[in-house]
Amino acid sequence: MADTRVTVWNEFVHEQENDTVAEIYPDGIHGAIADALSERGFDTETATLQESEHGLTEDVLDETDVLTWWGHAAHDEVEDEVVERVKEHVLDGMGLLVLHSAHFSKIFKSLMGTSCALKWREAAERERLWVVEPSHPIAEGIDDCIELEEAEMYGERFDVPQPETLVFNSWFEGGEVFRSGCTYRRGDGRVFYFRPGHETYPVYHDEEIQRVLANAVEWAAPSDDRATYSQGNAEPREDIDTTDERSVH
Repeated sequence: MADTRVTVWNEFVHEQENDTVAEIYPDGIHGAIADALSERGFDTETATLQESEHGLTEDVLDETDVLTWWGHAAHDEVEDEVVERVKEHVLDGMGLLVLHSAHFSKIFKSLMGTSCALKWREAAERERLWVVEPSHPIAEGIDDCIELEEAEMYGERFDVPQPETLVFNSWFEGGEVFRSGCTYRRGDGRVFYFRPGHETYPVYHDEEIQRVLANAVEWAAPSDDRATYSQGNAEPREDIDTTDERSVH
């Protein structure tokens, strides 16, 4: 864990424009998440939209095991070149945690290949985040459910591919349900979408939410025991004639 390097990315817009958000997250949402992960033993750095290359240079990503992504108001301001850079790193094995309204981020939509659209309602309603796969490492240490007194509702249908594992399923006071904890594999990288985290509610200060984030970082981080494979031009395993003159390579 101590060797796992996490870059916490945040567009960092609401905190600078809205007093309510600034009061809840005086150091930014990225600051709250980074502090929580650091306290749990991870090596954390932060990056924001306003930095050169959004703080996600090739050098930064080379040193990142897991990238967490929070965005809402400025998805379109993220440069396509940076999105492609992040995507390549995910395909090469970097873990990615996509948080709350980042379901509409360019990187998540690119990796999913769908609209990632959903229903929503902002009414400070109660949410029960039910654990539906308690054996999954991301749910370690969590009881039957996490209850949040105030949450923004996200409702089905959530236009994403079928998750590899559905870890959490939410129920909202208004009656909707939502697939709130979805795991995917893209190339060699692991991706986790985690729904809680609206900017005007102190969700990322909740210890159980912080535990889930820490569990997810550990799950998404590259490990030495993952399968390896080769690609590209391959020598034959058996003796065959390889002098086919029709080849154009």
